[in-house]
Amino acid sequence: MNPASALQAADVAAAAQLACLLEASAPKPGNVSPFASFRDATYEDFLASGAAIGPALAAAGERSLGATIRAGVEATARWAPSNTNLGLVLLLVPLARAALRPGHEPLRARLAATLADTTVADARDAYVAIRAAAPGGLGRASQQDVAGTPTVTLREAMALARERDAIAREYATDFETTFEIGAPALRRARSDGLAWRDAIVEVYLTLLAASPDSHIVRKLGTDAGVRVQRRARAVLDAGGVRTTAGRDATAALDRELRDEANALNPGATADLTGAAIYVVLLEGGWRGRP
Repeated sequence: MNPASALQAADVAAAAQLACLLEASAPKPGNVSPFASFRDATYEDFLASGAAIGPALAAAGERSLGATIRAGVEATARWAPSNTNLGLVLLLVPLARAALRPGHEPLRARLAATLADTTVADARDAYVAIRAAAPGGLGRASQQDVAGTPTVTLREAMALARERDAIAREYATDFETTFEIGAPALRRARSDGLAWRDAIVEVYLTLLAASPDSHIVRKLGTDAGVRVQRRARAVLDAGGVRTTAGRDATAALDRELRDEANALNPGATADLTGAAIYVVLLEGGWRGRP
């Protein structure tokens, strides 16, 4: 794949679909994978969702950010029986729009400009998409609650939620976690010779060890999020995907994170992992080129 500054709409869409497929196919502890399903979602549902968002992402340069988010969520709903990718769509769409933005600045610079340009209309469309996806444990906010009609731009609304939601925090920081933790970790793993599947699991564990997963915190509280964060750090300290002891620890963590209600699913971390994959793909990291 060519550098981001030379990408066409079809490339941006294909990279988004590939990022979704790679993320879903890696056996990340506590998540759906080829080897594990949730009560309301299977691996095949995630594959369908990844394929479904392609047309929406291809048009990211031609329509507004909010409208593209809404189109991606609506396309997913036609193929998946439950919310499989709301967080990922919220992360991928600004990156796609930035990649299609005219100019030769680095991707993150174009992303910053894209986020600075968000409007109240973008927020309205994103709110509609979020309500349609109906993510679990959303709760209520004292300002600009998603159940109402926003009166601020999408970035401003996300900034209000940055302390309680990892995806919102990315909007408020020009995707700091994605560009400064996730994507560099993926490039290192690939440079070290790890296959995509192992590299993605390592990125996921790195992100999970960096901060409590906001999806877990929202459902079970801060203490639960911190416990899982510390467990991820212990797995990495044991070697993660790179050693026998680390792989055993990874499998043990996966067992610990699974229950009937999927309450300990680190879903926000999975979304951040997908965003990191997308950045690496957009910046030319396919076919072993870190």
